[in-house]
Amino acid sequence: MALFVYLGLFTWNIRTGYMDSLASHTGLELTRWVLSPGRWVGSRVSAFWERYVYFVGLRQENETLRQELAQAREELVSARENASLAKRLSDLLALTPPAEWKREGARVIAHRLGPNAALETFVIDKGRRQDVDVNTPVVAPEGVVGRVLRASMSAATVLLVTDPNSRIPVVSQTTRTQGILAGRGPGAPLTLLYVSLSATVEPGEILVTTGLEGIFPSGLPLAKVTAVNREGASIFLNVQAQTLFDPKHLEEVALLKKVSQPKPADEPDDAMPDTSTRRPKGGSDKKVESGRKRKAQSAPGGVQEGQPERKRASGGQGQ
Repeated sequence: MALFVYLGLFTWNIRTGYMDSLASHTGLELTRWVLSPGRWVGSRVSAFWERYVYFVGLRQENETLRQELAQAREELVSARENASLAKRLSDLLALTPPAEWKREGARVIAHRLGPNAALETFVIDKGRRQDVDVNTPVVAPEGVVGRVLRASMSAATVLLVTDPNSRIPVVSQTTRTQGILAGRGPGAPLTLLYVSLSATVEPGEILVTTGLEGIFPSGLPLAKVTAVNREGASIFLNVQAQTLFDPKHLEEVALLKKVSQPKPADEPDDAMPDTSTRRPKGGSDKKVESGRKRKAQSAPGGVQEGQPERKRASGGQGQ
């Protein structure tokens, strides 16, 4: 029966080709249902791998970019700091010292340090090794800062003009009114002392040093007058002034040193004793005279120094 059915279908397929067509379509459909999930899984795996590799590369690239950005920021900060330092140093170098004075730069390394912390002071990196001594003037491009209070071998303490212990003779640049500029501590204005009621001082005037105290050269700007008023029965004006510099922003300062003038060549040196007219003391005269006699006797003919030529000649004939 089975053989009969098979032969019948075979004959019918040869005549119609329906079975071949059915088998072909059925095989293709089965192939599709088998291959499609595999292709889907393969595409997903491939996409995941590509995304993973891409994300790894992207992460590495991000890390590289972050490092480059951090380095660029550091370079920018360094460049800005160098530009600020160059600006401050150029302003300091533009400071022209007075005649017979020379300038020398110094760096501020500390503020209000050690036993002088109660005073308005700061410490610089120059000391006695660099010929920095007590009362050496300290200036900034804006004007006078103070003077050296103490000096060690490689550092020095500078007393600011704002300290209450600071007293500097000054004169107003326009009206030429003199007074003593005194400090009053941090944050307080300076005071111009001993200004007569009849004196003329205008707000905005620049106060410059007179050089009368023998420390600062004359003509250095020191402060600007901010207020002038009269108080009660006082016989002096109440004059307030403000410093030309900001103590909190000082990083570099200049030291002013007196230039020693060379002594002219034709000027006699008082330190050298004059021995041209000095004569030996005591028995030195006799020793010198006896030495002269021995020298004369040792000469040819035994003739002493000072004998006449005629006796020398006759003595020579007698021999």
